[in-house]
Amino acid sequence: MSALASTPAGAAILALYGHPFSSYTQKVLTALYENGTPFELRNLDPAAPDNHAPDWLRRWPLAKFPVLVDGDRTVVESSIVIEHLQLAHPGPVPLIPLDPKAALEVRFMDRFFDLHVMAPVQHAVNAALTGDPERRSEGVAWAADKLDKAYAWLEGAWAGRTWAAGDHFSLADCAAAPSLFYADWTHPIAATYPQLRAYRARLLARPSFARAVEGGRPYRHYFPLGAPDRD
Repeated sequence: MSALASTPAGAAILALYGHPFSSYTQKVLTALYENGTPFELRNLDPAAPDNHAPDWLRRWPLAKFPVLVDGDRTVVESSIVIEHLQLAHPGPVPLIPLDPKAALEVRFMDRFFDLHVMAPVQHAVNAALTGDPERRSEGVAWAADKLDKAYAWLEGAWAGRTWAAGDHFSLADCAAAPSLFYADWTHPIAATYPQLRAYRARLLARPSFARAVEGGRPYRHYFPLGAPDRD
């Protein structure tokens, strides 16, 4: 069991199907750790002692993770999982603001990190996993171009923010943390983007994300582009 708080008597514990090295699993783990929400991580690593894959696939045949099981409800897609957690299991840290305009900015930045940072990283990773050196090179080059544009936009849009959508840690930071973590491994964030580099460092120092990173540390050999000896 992975939890930061005890489960109230009679309460059903949340089950999270995922992999500790998965960026989108880490996104949800960060949200869970941030609020000390009790849950059980059902590790989908093939070498894990318990094989949770059949139950995972039964619940979500599209074979994507993470998947959250909350009682008789199955919740999929990392952003929706975090939204569900705020609605059904709110904690001391509100990850989506009550103010609609502030919430819209949080959701926009969440989408930006998933679609314009993590997606290029995944493209490069998928190309490397083919084992074809030419496809790997093309995939990394394509990702580098997309990531450079994303880095430049983020640096220009930062305007002294502490966190992705302002002064408070939010859903957007849960998305940004694993996205920038793996993006910098794929195409390093240049020194010409000092605010973005400082933000990535703050994310790594955040206890909730630091715990997610530690959980994935034993699996770094899985990174097909070669995990750097840092972070």
